[in-house]
Amino acid sequence: MIELAGVGKRYVKYHDAPMLTHALIKLAARTRRDQLWALRGVDLTVEPGHCVGVVGRNGSGKSTMLQLLGGITAPTEGTVTVKGRVAPLIAVGVGFHPELTGRDNVFLNGTILGMSRRDIERQFDAIVDFAEIADFIDTPVKFYSSGMQVRLGFAVAVQADPNVLLVDEVLAVGDFAFQIKCLRRIDEIRANGASVLLVSHNLSMIERLCPNTMVLHDGTVRFNGLTAEAIATLHSLLDVAETKDAGGVPHAEGLAEITEFVVNDANGAPVSAASTGDRLTARITVKALQAIARPFVGLTIDGPRGDTIYHKGNRHEPFPALHAGEERTYTVAWTAQFPTGSYIVRLFVAKVEGVGEISVLSTAKPVALYVQGADETYGVVDVAAEFSGD
Repeated sequence: MIELAGVGKRYVKYHDAPMLTHALIKLAARTRRDQLWALRGVDLTVEPGHCVGVVGRNGSGKSTMLQLLGGITAPTEGTVTVKGRVAPLIAVGVGFHPELTGRDNVFLNGTILGMSRRDIERQFDAIVDFAEIADFIDTPVKFYSSGMQVRLGFAVAVQADPNVLLVDEVLAVGDFAFQIKCLRRIDEIRANGASVLLVSHNLSMIERLCPNTMVLHDGTVRFNGLTAEAIATLHSLLDVAETKDAGGVPHAEGLAEITEFVVNDANGAPVSAASTGDRLTARITVKALQAIARPFVGLTIDGPRGDTIYHKGNRHEPFPALHAGEERTYTVAWTAQFPTGSYIVRLFVAKVEGVGEISVLSTAKPVALYVQGADETYGVVDVAAEFSGD
């Protein structure tokens, strides 16, 4: 079982005075210190047999949380409770000695995880088979690739029969086939009653394994609940960050606001789930706060991995001008020609400034859409392949 209650982690950042040019001044100067809260006010419970995901931008506090759970560091405030044997997969090669062989490191890493020598000997063949590195098991680990280290580290961890499994982004290093095998093994461990915490930028993996997900942002919890809603929250936070950091597309504030954004089915009813091939309509209502000469709308769809898989706007054929105070509804019809997965639908309203120049006026809160596709269909788009033989 995993439990965090009011957990916070504070670090101290030191700013040293110059060492050469101002050496004499430094003798009388005091080192300036700043406090940095990497994590604060976090409450989380992962019951036995459950898998919870954690997502967020780099620097949001995900790795700090794993370090607290793994016992690598202690919380500044709050309590961290982890019951049972813990198998942390936090970084590639952690727990391995580079000068020792893979065989020796299996015994070393297994011992660190609390396995007896007899347990390791009994599980040794299964570990090597899972890692798929039998030809290199007696080679020093310093000659292993990062992928080989991940294979061996994961194989030892999952054969240790853990009660708590902490998985960081390390699985992204392995190849696709090995990732699938790892996902199946995580399912088995969870089904046997272990608590699993999965940290990843791979939203497809999070969706596949975790019914519930926590969103961390700037060290605080912004959402904790159903994974589909967590992914939508994450995209909303990323949109805000991209808006602040955008260097190529200017944003014109105070010209318009979006009062409604919804995705409807062919009958005009709002939907949060659809089937591959369904015809859908994104409906957006915009209120002009000032006169807007050439408004247009942009549609963006993000895939399960968080990458943009489709974007289109009507900037070359903008809508008629909007008068100050006028409210108008725009629709974008499209087909959900995607395999099974969770997708994020985003709309923004913008205006054409000149030749090749635009300004974004307002961005709607993203809408999460789950698409149910055909079995054994993978990829970015479902091209509806048909098979036949002579």
